[in-house]
Amino acid sequence: MFYEVIPTKLFRQDAGILTYSSDTALAPGQIVVIPLGKKEVPGIVLKKTKKPDFKTKPIAKVLYDSPLPAHLLKSIVWLSEYYQTPVPLIASLFLPQGVEKSRRKNLVEKPKLAQKLPIIPLNPAQKQALEALESSNKATKLLHGVTGSGKTNIYLKMALDGLKREKSTILLVPEIALTSQLVQVFENTFGTHVTLIHSRQTESERHQIWSEILNSDEPRIVVGPRSALFAPLKNLGLIIIDEAHESTFYQENTPKYSALRLASFIAKTEKITCLLGTATPLVQDYYLASSNNSLVTLSEKAKDSAVLPDIKIIDFKNRDNFTKNRYFSNALLKNIENNLENHRQTLIFHNRRGSAPLTICAECGWQALCPNCFLPLTLHTDKYLLRCHTCGYETKVPVSCPDCHHPDIIHKGFGTKLLESELKKLFKTANIARFDGDNKKSETLDSLYDEVSSGKVDILIGTQTLAKGLDLKNLATVGIIQADAGLSLPDYSAEERTYELLTQVIGRVGRGHLDSASVFIQTFQPDSPVIQFATTSDYEGFYSYLIKKRKTQHFPPFSFLAKVSITQKTEKTVVSKIRALHLFLKDNSGNKVSVSTPSPAFHERTSSGYTWQIILKSNSRTELLKLLAKIDPKLSPHISLDPPSIL
Repeated sequence: MFYEVIPTKLFRQDAGILTYSSDTALAPGQIVVIPLGKKEVPGIVLKKTKKPDFKTKPIAKVLYDSPLPAHLLKSIVWLSEYYQTPVPLIASLFLPQGVEKSRRKNLVEKPKLAQKLPIIPLNPAQKQALEALESSNKATKLLHGVTGSGKTNIYLKMALDGLKREKSTILLVPEIALTSQLVQVFENTFGTHVTLIHSRQTESERHQIWSEILNSDEPRIVVGPRSALFAPLKNLGLIIIDEAHESTFYQENTPKYSALRLASFIAKTEKITCLLGTATPLVQDYYLASSNNSLVTLSEKAKDSAVLPDIKIIDFKNRDNFTKNRYFSNALLKNIENNLENHRQTLIFHNRRGSAPLTICAECGWQALCPNCFLPLTLHTDKYLLRCHTCGYETKVPVSCPDCHHPDIIHKGFGTKLLESELKKLFKTANIARFDGDNKKSETLDSLYDEVSSGKVDILIGTQTLAKGLDLKNLATVGIIQADAGLSLPDYSAEERTYELLTQVIGRVGRGHLDSASVFIQTFQPDSPVIQFATTSDYEGFYSYLIKKRKTQHFPPFSFLAKVSITQKTEKTVVSKIRALHLFLKDNSGNKVSVSTPSPAFHERTSSGYTWQIILKSNSRTELLKLLAKIDPKLSPHISLDPPSIL
């Protein structure tokens, strides 16, 4: 017997599915070990085939009797075609690392059906939303629920209904650490039905969990980041994507893909529901959902006691607002004092780590750059080191300029560590905690959650770690230190990301625990439409504003995008190659694909060399793919299809 097998290792750029022989009958989706050159690698059986007219090698070993579910096998083929990626690279996503290794006995506890299933309370608005979702015949549906509207209870009810029908659910979250409360709710509600998949698990743990799912027929709820989509569930009945606007659902590394698009494909082919839940939908998703009647809105707060926060926009340019401190306005400082007197919490948000993002020489303009990434090094005053937030490189702070030897080294800008030190000077008796990417394991929000939720921490400072998913009973105030920090980025999605982040941060207060809530938005651009819309929680107004710009500028959803980049060791070589590529694309694009002028990438110079890029736009994804397929591989292009950002 002969079988087509997908190897999980790329052996040459144009290679894909291979044919092998087997003395035993195999089913599509079975995982085997195959000889590939001089090595043996895992492979996935695609289908039985006729005897070929060339010599074949035998399959070396069958790893599992249970095959991958049909929806995963279809997904491998679809992803390869949709993103023009060699099928072995795609297949490698679907198997855990070390799948061919022998492990100790599986210690993963099997889920058991509870004798009494939980009751999920729904208010009238939630019931209406659930009925609308159930009545829609579309596979992918968008639940646009304002912050605090109770989307979680709808998730719980839909997952519970699935369990009753012996169906499993996949709940995708941007990152377990950022959505720990949601995960905790699911675990408290469904107990051993919940299976977590996350990056903190060891290779062995992930392999054992994957094996247990593959060999089990029990319905369960799998919770994890985008890779949880590859869980080999035999009876999948529902996919939920929480915070569906998050960019982490797009894999930036090769093979590049969108978990949202894959989830939609699975839902459509399996005739199940894919639910996108978010308070700030991606503009293109909202546009599509509005167009095909798959949009359901939850516009009311779930708790009757919820209050609208008192929001103040403070102009950073007016220094009269900052006479007591250069980073915190007088109004915000007074509010923090009142919170401390009344034992209420304050959250300070600034999406930049460290103490100062720029270190320069006041005399000659020398700037401290990472020798690997050539990006500005960030000062960390607690250890008095300069650190690269891209590769982790660290070095001492120079006492004089390496170029002109002048001693006047200055540090510009500010990050969360500097804000922490300033607040500790201003409020000496307050319990202040910082949460960002620089925290040690013992200092993370997960580790200190009980202390934070109980109100023992008076002032929380942090980046987006604090912006999402938190529901703190004692939180009275949010202070956003520089709301416009991301607006100046040269990217079509910059305004969208800023609106999302501001809305999420503002949504941490006014959730019904306290009788009042305050938000202080400090900005250099108080009249920015994005900040105005976020202040009033006016998503429809923001959507109308941005969709007009997208249409004029021919960005998604009005066109399909591809980013084609070339990286070379020298600037001369990369410019030569990108010009040759640009000429080729212009000559072959006709009138169906728009080709931008070549330009340096946002991070032009890295340890890999110099990178330049070209942006392609087309009304037809098919025409875009045709053009991309013609590019000479000798140019070594890096292609990103449907990129969430063009930086």
